[in-house]
Formats: sequence, C-alpha cells, structure tokens
Amino acid sequence: QVQVMESGGGLVQPGESLRLSCGASGSTNILSMGWYRQTPGKQRELVAEISKFGNTNYEDSVKGRFTISRDRAKPTIYLQMNNLKPEDTAVYYCRVRIQISGDTYWGQGTQVIVST
Repeated sequence: QVQVMESGGGLVQPGESLRLSCGASGSTNILSMGWYRQTPGKQRELVAEISKFGNTNYEDSVKGRFTISRDRAKPTIYLQMNNLKPEDTAVYYCRVRIQISGDTYWGQGTQVIVST
C-alpha cells in the first residue's frame, strides 16, 4: 500500500512564497507525481506534475510562478510557489501514479490560504 504525505501549507499574504513537500512510501515503481488543488464546489484540478523522466507539466495560471521539482534519491517532490495570489487559495493534494498498474494514490491535502 502506497502512502502519500504532504506538508508545507499555510497562510501567506499576496506576493509571498510557500514550498510544499510530498513524500511517498510503499513503492519505488512510480511513474509520476503531481500536485492538484481544489476549492469548495469545484473539481480538483492539476497544478503541476513531474514524470519519472523529469518531464514537467503546469496549469497555465501558475506558469512562471510555480516550480515542481523532485528528489531523485527518494520519492519526494516539491512545489515552490512564488508570487502567490488570492486565487491560489485551495487545498493542495499530492497524487502518485504507479507504473504498469496505473493505480493512483492521494495524500490528505494541505491548506494554502493567500489573503491580506
């Protein structure tokens, strides 16, 4: 069973930065890891993802502000969020996709609030 754990959320003011971390345990056969976010009444949306090959993909509104990276020594990814805006306020979830089976696992989420 794969376990996924996020950390790093919090309350910041517009223009400030936060760094989220996500670690996975229970499998080394990971195809990709990514960050999603969700606000009340809306569907969960992709923010950024990174494949086992290092390929990255970003949602348009975060391009140039957010950077996803990984630790090659362990199944851990990071999301550096700069110049945060109120519309970035959401619960951020980490998703892990397993190679071959395609199974996905989610973390519990971490709250990010951008407000004055």
